[in-house]
Amino acid sequence: MAKVCEICGKGVSAGNRIVWHGLRKSKGGIGLHITGISKRRFLPNLHRVRVIENGGVRRRRVCASCIKSGKIVKA
Repeated sequence: MAKVCEICGKGVSAGNRIVWHGLRKSKGGIGLHITGISKRRFLPNLHRVRVIENGGVRRRRVCASCIKSGKIVKA
């Protein structure tokens, strides 16, 4: 099952995990240096929610922002 919100279509996005080492110049060091970059995934905050649709109750995978904004009506 895909990690996608069934209301707004929000899904997985990609990014980088960056590792910094060193002491900041403002704290007396020679500055921060990037020592490692690896790929990572940002997952949507999905919840399984019982939703009222067309007079019936259905289970949907919905992101937290859709629940907060009132785009769905909980059963």
